[in-house]
This record gives sequence, C-alpha cells and structure tokens, in this order.
Amino acid sequence: MVAEVMLLLKLALVPEPQELSAGDGALKIEGPMCVVVDRSASKEDRFAAQYLAECLTKEHKLVVEVLDTPKQGTVPIYLSRGKELPAQGYRLNIAGQEIRIAGADAAGVYYATQTLRQCFRTDAMGLNLPRLSIKDWPDLKYRAMHYDTKHHQDKQEYVQDMIRDLAAYKANVLVWEWEDKFAYEKHPEIGAPGAFTKAQMQELTRFAATHHVQIVPLVQGLGHVSFILKHPQYRPLREVADSAWQFCPLKDGSYQLLFDLWDEAIDATPGSEFMHIGCDETYELGVGTECGCKAFADKSGKHALMQMFLKKCIEHVESRGRKAQAWTDHEAPDRHPWIYTPNPGIEPLWLPYFANVQSSMWRSEPGKAGIGSFAATSQTITRAINAKNTDGSITTSWDDSGLHILAWMPRFICAAEYSWKGNGRDLDTWLKRFYVSYYGDQAADMRELYEGMQQSSLFWYDTLQRRVWHWGEIGKMHLPDLPRDDYEFSGYWRMQYRDLLVAAAQESQRLTRELAIIDDNLKRDVQHRYDLEVMRTCVRLMQHNAGTFLMLADLEEELGAGSNEHFKDRPAALARLKKAQALIQANLAERAQVYRELVAKWDETRLPKGLSLPDKPFVHHRDRARHFANRTADMSYLILDEQLLDMEGYLARLNSFIANYQANLK
Repeated sequence: MVAEVMLLLKLALVPEPQELSAGDGALKIEGPMCVVVDRSASKEDRFAAQYLAECLTKEHKLVVEVLDTPKQGTVPIYLSRGKELPAQGYRLNIAGQEIRIAGADAAGVYYATQTLRQCFRTDAMGLNLPRLSIKDWPDLKYRAMHYDTKHHQDKQEYVQDMIRDLAAYKANVLVWEWEDKFAYEKHPEIGAPGAFTKAQMQELTRFAATHHVQIVPLVQGLGHVSFILKHPQYRPLREVADSAWQFCPLKDGSYQLLFDLWDEAIDATPGSEFMHIGCDETYELGVGTECGCKAFADKSGKHALMQMFLKKCIEHVESRGRKAQAWTDHEAPDRHPWIYTPNPGIEPLWLPYFANVQSSMWRSEPGKAGIGSFAATSQTITRAINAKNTDGSITTSWDDSGLHILAWMPRFICAAEYSWKGNGRDLDTWLKRFYVSYYGDQAADMRELYEGMQQSSLFWYDTLQRRVWHWGEIGKMHLPDLPRDDYEFSGYWRMQYRDLLVAAAQESQRLTRELAIIDDNLKRDVQHRYDLEVMRTCVRLMQHNAGTFLMLADLEEELGAGSNEHFKDRPAALARLKKAQALIQANLAERAQVYRELVAKWDETRLPKGLSLPDKPFVHHRDRARHFANRTADMSYLILDEQLLDMEGYLARLNSFIANYQANLK
C-alpha cells in the first residue's frame, strides 16, 4: 500500500499519491540544483519551474536555477509533458542523481512540483530525497473550497498565501462568497469600505490561475442579500418590507440589480468557468402579500416561484459564458453538480473536527456525540467518488461565527486529500501526515491541541449568553449579590453555579496545557507559525472566560468574609471589600488586554472589522440570520457576552458601597 511505502520512506505526502514505489537509497542534496525546462515549454510550465526554484530556495536555502540545459555540478530536475496520463496527472521519478517530472498538462506539471517539495527530508545524512517513483492523478476534476468573507475581509497578501497553500495540496477551485467585500462600480454603496476593486480582484484571479486555482465568484441571489437590501434605496425590492433578507422574485428591479452585480463579478474573475448565484435559505419565498408572491405560491407552489427565478438567472449567467451554480434543493438547472461536504457547525473560535462532545450546557450532562468534521468530510467525498456520480466536491467555510479563516484550513486540506484520492487509507493515518505536512516535522502534540481547543471552544460557547444569541438555549447568568445596608450579605452564587465552577476549573487546566503546547511549538522550527499565534489568542480568550467564573467565586468569598468581619473588625472587612474590588478591576483589565492582543494579531492579515472611511462609513445591519459575528460591527462580538454581564456597573456600585463604608469608619 502507498501509506506503507510512505512510512518506510519517512514521507508525509498530502494528498496521498495514487501510486508510489520505493527505489534504492536516497539522493543526497549537498550543493546547488537546477530546474531544466525546454526552450519551447509553455508559460505555465516555466512558471511551475520558477516557483519550484523559489520554494526550494526559501525552504532549504538551496541555490536553484531555472535553465534550458542541465548545469554541471548541480542536481537536475527535468520538467516535461508526458503521454498516457489522465488530466492533471503526472509522473515523478527520483533515480540515480536526477529528478524527472512529466505532467499530462500544465496542472500536472505544477502538481508534480508540489509533491516534490514534500519529498525533501532532513535526517542523519542531511538534506536528501528518497529515490522513488510516483504516478498520480485526481479522482475528482474539481476540488473546490468555499471561501466565505461576509463578516470579514482578508488582506490581499494573505489571500495570495492561502491560494498558494490550497494549490500546494492540489485544491483547484476557490468559490469566493464576497458579499460586500467587492467594490461594485455601478452600485458603489453596496461595497464595504476598503472592499477589493475590480482591478484587485482581476489581479487575484490571474494570480490564482498561475497556481491552477480558478476563482468562482459567489454573489448571493434571492436570499442572503441583507448586504444589499439594508440600503434604503433598495428597500422596494424586498419581498417582505420589514426584512432585508430576500429579494422579491416577481419584481423586474430584482433581476436588473442582481444582473448588474453578477456581470461585474464575471468581469472581475476572467477565465473562470462558473458563476455561483447563491439561492439558499430563502425563508421568505412565497410570503410577500403586497408584491403578489404569496398569491403566486398559493396557486402554483413555492417550487414554481423558485424555478421561475432560477430560469431567468441561469439564462443570464449562461449568456455571459459562465456555467451557473447555486445552493438549492430545488430541481435546479445546476447542470454541474458537485458533492457538498457536510457543514461542521457554527461554533466560534474552533471547529468540531473530532467526534467527541458536541454541546452540553457547562458539561453537566454527557452532551451529544457527533461524527466530527474530518470523518464526515472524508467519508462523504469517498462515497461520492465510489458512486461515480460527481466530478467535483465543494467544502464550505461559513463565516457565521467569525472564525479566522485559518481555522478552516484543516478542513480544506482534508477535503483536498480525499477529493484527490478517495480510497486507500484510514483517517488517523492521514491526520498524522497532515500535522507533519502543515506544521513541519518539528511540531509536537498537535492532535492533543486540536482536540483540546475543540472541547474548550465548546465550553466557551456554552457559557454566558452565547448560545442564547443563536439557539435560544438557557445560558444567561447573574453576578454575585452586592452587600446591602449595614453589610448584610447572603452568598449563594457559588452554590447555584457549582457545576459551572467545577467545569471552569477543569477547563482552566486544559487551557493551560493548550497554551503550553502552542508556546512549545512556537519555540520550535515549525511552519505556519501565524496559525499558532492566532490559535494562542483564542486560547487566551477562552482562558479569560473560564477565569472569570473562578474570579466571581473568589469575589463572593471575599464579600462573604468581609460580612463576617463586619461586627468584629471593620478595617479587616474593608480590606476584604478592597480585595473584591481588585479582583474585578484585574478581570476587566485582563479582558481589555486579551481582546486588544486578539484584534491586533487577527488584523495582521485582515482589514479592521467594520472599517469605516471618512468618505464611506460602514453600514451595520443585523438580519434574520442572527449570525454570531454580526452581533457587532467590530470584533467585540467576541466579548459582547462579558460586556452584557455589566461588571463595570457592578464595580461602580461596589465602589459606592466601599466609599460609604469607609466614610462610616471615621
């Protein structure tokens, strides 16, 4: 089996090749290398050669030239086109003192170079390549990742980095749901401040194409259009007057506006095969009375209303030379169906990658066990490949909860792995290779970190009002009582929340371990260091959450102790009050610091959330979806629940009590 050969060769190739055989020994890399490309080679092949040289120079500090003929004293890498290979396929042979690559097409040549990058090893003999032979090709033609930016905007350089990473793992489509993150020229009010211009998006599209990734624009149609209908000039196009969620499909103006936006999206993504028009979660379809949608639906059904909308939209998209895609369960004219990998959930901060506890309020109950996103993704794609009923997969990254996009990268890479090769290995084997491939062979304890963050993020989500916001579940809490009158005090907060406090103490220990894993890895020579740094800010936020509950318990203890001292030693009682005061002050200061550090780190790769410019203010609008990340215009959605506790107001009232108490000591 291929996995066994990789284990023998100490390789962590992702995706796993279709065929791999071991050769004799290893090719030691002691000096310069050259990438040899024929003078008649295509522009695409020359780019693959140059990019390979740049990567090897950066990753291994090698001197690598791109030449037409091999240079004496160098290890040559020959790039060429090969016959009798499936589309996007390639052969990679490392034998003797040379490396030979043959690709079926430009994509095949590029993918071979990306596999070669993963073959370099450093061991007792130094930098070397195992002698081997690979023949490889994809099971699915399209390996698409859905990139949702409805609640954030990544910087152009970071988008390019992400595209390079995805291409290295042989993903080849980026379905970009940009909503208001594109500066529409005909309707400039729709684009958010700082949105990508048409020229910038064309540049990104051309950049992606050099890495054999096509950008497919997704501009929501019919539903999910609050980013459009929140603006007052478009209010007449709503199906339901009080909701900005959905267009009315019976109004010509809806189509005129959508077609304008789609035309610009098409112009901004030259060379793409597809245009994605949304069409999911049309909750208000057939509800509007004044516009006639309800009467239409009552007579012909909502299905007919949707079909009418789809027909008009797809005719327009196809008239522009694109194939239409849509999220819809209707018998859609989506003539290029791709398998949809199951949505992992909408939990903030981290994703449920493993099949452990999915949700339980404060962990006082066993909770609900799930299959886990890695397993669901791999199994769904593998079944579709075996059934031979699809030529593509699409893996989503919903921005509803405001996760940093890097939290979705493991899911993307898992989907790329199994879309390239659906059979032949178990998930645990892939996971071990993934951690080495993505973080490097120096990384340690990554699975423990992933599982710990999953559990901790669920605890964070379970507490305070966070689930109340989206699910309506019980999660609210109050603060300990303040002293009354002549220091009357009844302490029962710790008793009421005893289960929470036990869980918070456990979470605090777990989070300390997670932080230690991250800090240990940051001291090592690991890859994707920024990912770990962002994960660290998430762990610190979760630490503050667990620590807040423990602090409140300490607060009540200090207040109670002061009450006991009141009739024996009033200066001692005052000291207890001031200790309680200091606990709250320290907690508020910690919250501000943790939040400030998180925003600063995330903003290294993003525009500030809710950015307003002098000539273009950001228009914040909450819609019926009630997305967790849309609770506030800025990043404070992550600390909104602490703010709703109003510890600032509590502290002010405690300060007043302390001042009066101290005055009465005189």
